[in-house]
Order: sequence, then C-alpha cells, then structure tokens
Amino acid sequence: MCERNLFGVSLDNMDARETAQKDPALFFQRYKPPILIDEVQYAPQLFNQIKILCDNSEVRGQFWLIGSQKYSMIKNVTESLAGRIGIMELHGLSRSELCGYRFDAPLAFDLESLLRREAQTKLTEITEIFRHIWRGGMPQALSLNPEERPLYFNSYVDSYLIRDVMEIGGVSETLKFRKFLTACAAETAQQLNLVKLARVAEISQPTADSWLKLLESMNIVYLLQPYFNNRLKRLAKTPKLYFWDTGLCAFLTRWPTPETLTDGAASGAFFETFVVTELLKGYAYSSLYPDLTYYRDSNSKEIDLFVQIAQAIHPLEIKLSARPDKKEIKKFDVIEKAALQRGAGGIICMSETVMPIDRENCLIPVRIL
Repeated sequence: MCERNLFGVSLDNMDARETAQKDPALFFQRYKPPILIDEVQYAPQLFNQIKILCDNSEVRGQFWLIGSQKYSMIKNVTESLAGRIGIMELHGLSRSELCGYRFDAPLAFDLESLLRREAQTKLTEITEIFRHIWRGGMPQALSLNPEERPLYFNSYVDSYLIRDVMEIGGVSETLKFRKFLTACAAETAQQLNLVKLARVAEISQPTADSWLKLLESMNIVYLLQPYFNNRLKRLAKTPKLYFWDTGLCAFLTRWPTPETLTDGAASGAFFETFVVTELLKGYAYSSLYPDLTYYRDSNSKEIDLFVQIAQAIHPLEIKLSARPDKKEIKKFDVIEKAALQRGAGGIICMSETVMPIDRENCLIPVRIL
C-alpha cells in the first residue's frame, strides 16, 4: 500500500473527463498516483493506461477506482485489469456504523462472544430500530426531512436505477420496470414467486427473471439461497427475496413514517429484512466469510437463517418480539438429526439483553448485530 496521501478527482468534472478520454497519458501527468478516480466509467480509455502504469511499478494501492455504474466499471476492469485489481462492493451504512460501534471481532453466537459484544452497545427500543429501518442506509437520505425524502428516492429510482437498466440491461419498458421494482419491494422476506411478480408488472416470466437478475447484480435485491445437503431430503429449492436498503423498500411500498411501518402488517417482514442485511453487511468486511442460507422442508418447517462458518451451522430465528417463544429453537434439532455439525445459535429479537435459553442457544438482541 502506498503511504502518500490519495489525490481525488471526479470525472463529473468535464475538463478532467475530456482529458481522460482524449489523452490518458496526459491525464496521469496532471493527476499523479496515488489517486482516487470517481465516476471512472465515463472514461474507459483510462483502463489500458492504468494497466501500463501498474505493469511498470511494483507499488500497490496507486489507483482507487469508484463509480455509480457498476456494470460499466466491472466490464472494463475484467477486460483490462484482470489479475491487477481487487474488487470491493460497498453497501449502504449499517446501523452499527451509524452508531459508531467498533466491535473487536466479527459476530459469533456463543454466550461469551455475545456478552462481550453486548457490552459495547447501548440499549435500544423498537422505535429507534424502526426509525433506522425506515430511513435505510443511503448516506444522502439519512438527513432528509419528510418532504425531501420522496423527492430523493424518486430521483434515485428515475435517474440512477432506470438509467442503468436502460443503458446496460436494455430495458425499454420503464413504467413496467418500476411496477416490477415495487412488486419486489412488497415481497421482501418472502420466498421468490416469479409468476406473481410477472403478473403484477404485466410482463412475461422470462422477462421477470431477467429483470430480477439485473436488480440482484445492482445490489438492489438479495436472494438468500435455501440450504441444501444430501443428508436432508425434500428441501426447498426457491430462494428468499430481500431488499438491500430498507429505506428504499419502505418508500416503494408507501410507508410514510417510521410509526406507520412499526404498526403495519409488514413490520415483521421489514424486521427480518433488516436483520438479514445487517448480518450481510457486518460479515462483508470482516475476516470471516460465512455462508448464509435458510432452511425449509416439504413440511413447511422453516429456520430463518443458517450461518455456516467452516463446517459448523449456526441456526437463527428472527422474531419481532421482546419475549419470543423459546420453543422456536426445537426446530434446530434437524441439524443433529442429519448428523451435521451444530454451532451456537438462538433467536434474534428485541430482547434488551443477551439471555441464555440453553447451552447452545440465546436470545440475541438485534442491537448487537
């Protein structure tokens, strides 16, 4: 890594963009590495010059490339800089980031680890959790007042999402795409039903499948895959659909305030979506790389999350309750019955504190995620 300070330049600056497009070598004489280039997709001519500069230097960390059009960036990176670059996807801000929590280790589910993490957080009530769920994690949306918020999200959908799906995905039916986007938001935390999504958006099922893949690749939706193991028969094969940003999801499904969302029929689905995406964000930048799945069999027995770290499966239920029914953990027996390695687990909920249920399971306050 280079020890000098990074110089930053955005290709929203038309003078810088023109130089980058017409004379990449001159661009890097004017803006010397180490450099952070924003909106780099506007000047694909830079990538070959970056390749030349990388090949002529053993210093790492000379070029930091960011942009709002993921498709264009990845296409140029894979074509020009394969083997020379590391790719990191940035998600919306997590609640722990917004609270300023700096945990000393990735989330683990044994009692000792949970208690240590609990000591680093503050008590949180449901109103605060749903305020975060309603706001979401987009930095620019966090400080908006109720009048500005719909303007921001409408602009985000129309000028960013629709622009990208038209430019890169070849989508021309923008009104139907927006219907499809809203239909996906209404189905967050549910098993994927492409037939239903296609019907609501008035499109064919193959088109719905294509559009869903677009949203997934743009990090708008996340598909949680079902757990599969040869030792367990008759398992579900359909993924569950989640929205990455609960604020965008709440806007699309027209929840006007945190209070209406808290008291509404979709509160449980939004709480589950929040938990799943917080876990994903927390693990995304950690030293652990767990595999997250869910369990569902032909008898409709469902476990909300399996967090598999190495060979151990950590089973988790998600309940919007301060005192969930502890009998929920009986479902975890399927792991032992299949002779799979079982790790500590529990119920993620609105409990004020970590509470042991038995030797392997705890009530896990959502605030410590």
